Amino acid sequence: MEAELKELRQTFESGKTRSAEWRKSQLKALLDLIHAHQQDMFDALNADLGKHHVESYRDEVGVLIKSLKYMLENLDQWTKGKKIRLPPVAFPGSAELVPEPLGLVLVISSWNLPMGLSLEPLIGAVAAGNVVVLKPSELAPASSSFLAKTLPMFLDSKAIKVVEGAADTAKELLEKKWDKIFFTGSQQVGRLVMTAAAKHLTPVTLELGGKCPAVVDTLTSSRDLKIAVKRILGSKFGSCCGQVCLAIDYLLVEEKFAPELIELLKTGIKKMFGEKPLETKSLARIVNEKHFSRLKSFLSDPKVEASVVYGGSLDEKTLYIEPTLLVNPPLDSCIMTEEVFGPLLPIITLNKIEDCVKFISSRPKPLALNVFTHNEALKQRMISETSSGCITFNDAIIQYLCDTIPFGGVGQSGFGRYHGKFSFDTFSHEKPVVRRTFIVEYWFRYPPWNDDKFALLKRALAFDLLGFILVMLGLRKE
Repeated sequence: MEAELKELRQTFESGKTRSAEWRKSQLKALLDLIHAHQQDMFDALNADLGKHHVESYRDEVGVLIKSLKYMLENLDQWTKGKKIRLPPVAFPGSAELVPEPLGLVLVISSWNLPMGLSLEPLIGAVAAGNVVVLKPSELAPASSSFLAKTLPMFLDSKAIKVVEGAADTAKELLEKKWDKIFFTGSQQVGRLVMTAAAKHLTPVTLELGGKCPAVVDTLTSSRDLKIAVKRILGSKFGSCCGQVCLAIDYLLVEEKFAPELIELLKTGIKKMFGEKPLETKSLARIVNEKHFSRLKSFLSDPKVEASVVYGGSLDEKTLYIEPTLLVNPPLDSCIMTEEVFGPLLPIITLNKIEDCVKFISSRPKPLALNVFTHNEALKQRMISETSSGCITFNDAIIQYLCDTIPFGGVGQSGFGRYHGKFSFDTFSHEKPVVRRTFIVEYWFRYPPWNDDKFALLKRALAFDLLGFILVMLGLRKE
């Protein structure tokens, strides 16, 4: 490990990765890799998670192609310095912000989107000019093996390395000194990452997730309601079987509206996954026996069993769980206190929909908050009175596909952000560069102090160049 890290450091110190040509060559090579091995990526994702290739393209492969093209289109502009206005105290002078790479970056990815969550931060780190160690999740072994085998065939192996292994490998990596750590995973492991990073004062980005609620108001249009149901089901069951950080964790709905919504959800599940969901090719499976047992324990909780109104079938041999609806499970049960991360959807009823504001704000800040409503007053309250990594009205998960807005959490759902320009910024240091001349020297900047200097300093530190000049010339009194 030491030899590999030394080589990476030497590559970075050589200045090679700072070149815009090098950065673009690596991004283009990664794009070539995806085009050449798209079917291999589909096969790996199917082996790890039972994903249909269309889902794999929508959530991972296609997203990566889009991200790479967006990065290549904008990289030249992002690497330029930005001119910055200075106050009169620095006149005559100029300033700019120049992005520079951080150095040696560690990316530790998660198993639920094993291609996307590995390569998306890698794209940002390379675009910013860093050298990178990628540690894919061992819980998605086919995807990890694909990345370890294929990336060196296309990318600069002296600047980008893949390290496979289990928790002990991650622990060993975290003991090293890095210039940036980017971690996607659970809050529990996120705490361990932060603890390790603190030893070297390494900056960290944590993408952690949490319980993401969806508020479903009584939509007056039957068409809009059917679309809302489709988007809810797509988020919960159509993306890795609910095993994604942005998946809707539970619904909040008015009690009088709940029966109608539940019937629509049942009908929608049948349309998407058929009468026998465990036999469909459109439903991903649970990643492993450990996570399957965790979800099974949620349903076998005596306090929760009676709340199941649809689904609940399990197949331990194939690790498939039927999309399941639950109504008002106890709020102190595990399914309502832990992130579900699976195809179980609790529905919590409220006396009136406005009660959702207090319900959400009294709990840990979610990664995403989804609100299906036509009520503009409710929308404004959700924006101003709740806190979340992002808020989406009348859809779910769509924000993950948008390069022009940042993706990231707040509070326990994580911190730091990426995607598009925000990925470039996350892996860069925006260095201020100030340029001055010796032509002008301001005597009032230095002791001994007096009231005349005080008057001039007040003008000099404000963004009022004309006023400053007039005071200097004695044409205006302070």
